[in-house]
Amino acid sequence: MWSVVKYVADLLFPRLCPVCGKELNAGEKYVCAMCLAQLPLTRYHTMQFNPMEQLFAGKVPVERATGYFFYERGSRHAAILHGIKYHNQPLMGEWLARRFAAELNGCGWLDGIDAAVPVPLHRSKMASRGYNQSEYIARGIAAVCGCRVERLVVAARRHETQTHKGQHERLQNTVGVYRASANAARYAGKHVLLVDDVVTTGATLLSCATVLKQAVPDLRISIATLAVARLQ
Repeated sequence: MWSVVKYVADLLFPRLCPVCGKELNAGEKYVCAMCLAQLPLTRYHTMQFNPMEQLFAGKVPVERATGYFFYERGSRHAAILHGIKYHNQPLMGEWLARRFAAELNGCGWLDGIDAAVPVPLHRSKMASRGYNQSEYIARGIAAVCGCRVERLVVAARRHETQTHKGQHERLQNTVGVYRASANAARYAGKHVLLVDDVVTTGATLLSCATVLKQAVPDLRISIATLAVARLQ
């Protein structure tokens, strides 16, 4: 019976690859095999003092930082991030995060991580969007490395979208937005992974890492994002 329902559903609402638009076959999930193979991976986890780590150097102590693939506005693969963030496909983010985490886990990059901490959304954004894409990404990573997902950062107030802002404007836009939760103190001396969907200038992640370090000075922080923007 279920196979019949699935067959009819696939006829009426075919599963399409967000990158190329082609119908997915039975063995493909969210993104077709060809587009997945062409995903522009950063491989930052294989580099010493990679560009993402350089982004935070001298601003906040970060143990290590990496992102899965490059995001470039207008590119074919940008549709993946848009689907995860704006088009009600957070499970695609969790699925990709599992793939990413499996690669990181294989080389020991995730060793010693005690909790995956998603960058929070303000309650007003949660109400309109219905989900926090960063939390789904954190869940995917946590499922692979065997750690907990913890909401150690809270969005105290809403801020304007960062999309069309420059680096200085983004930094100003995040001042006072985030605060550490009451649970953060329980992770004193531990190592947490701050997780977001994409990093551009690093303003949001910098703000979250800063409030965590201010609340828990001996907290160790690493950063992982699903995507890393190519800055022009």
